[in-house]
Amino acid sequence: MEIMLAIVVAIAVIFFGALISMGNERQRRAIDNLREQVVNWAQQDLRLKRAKLARDARVDDPLGWFNRLVSQVIGRGVSLQVLEAIENPRAILCAAEDGAGRVVLTPFSPGEIQRMKRAKPNRLAKYADQNPLLSLPRGVASFECSVLNQDILFDLELPLAWKGLTGHAVDDLRSVWVYWIP
Repeated sequence: MEIMLAIVVAIAVIFFGALISMGNERQRRAIDNLREQVVNWAQQDLRLKRAKLARDARVDDPLGWFNRLVSQVIGRGVSLQVLEAIENPRAILCAAEDGAGRVVLTPFSPGEIQRMKRAKPNRLAKYADQNPLLSLPRGVASFECSVLNQDILFDLELPLAWKGLTGHAVDDLRSVWVYWIP
């Protein structure tokens, strides 16, 4: 009798465990579905807001736009002065008016710059003296700025600001790296 009771209790525990597992799985699927719907709604809402704001996207003061960007990134106010705009590889060299440091703005990450230095040293040797990217000091502070950590229209305003400073149109510019050299 005791063995029969133990078997019945074991079967009941297994049965209730299976019921709880099925219920948990159903809840997990419902929560995943809800999360997916929220993500889709947020993406659509962002698309609508961007479409509405994109029509009016313009940069009247490119240097002021970059001043705000660099000030936000390095954590203190700077007033930049453009020293040079280099087209191959793309870079803008600026200096702080108070002499606190220099800034190099470029679409190239630190890893890409290292690969450029190593890949074709003979081709880039003629640019090494001219281009600040190829002579950046080791361990220089670098910050990536993109739509993910800046304004909702950053990727639309960046090419406009770049063209305003350099005079060269770049349509493929989506993010910029700020190298701060104190």
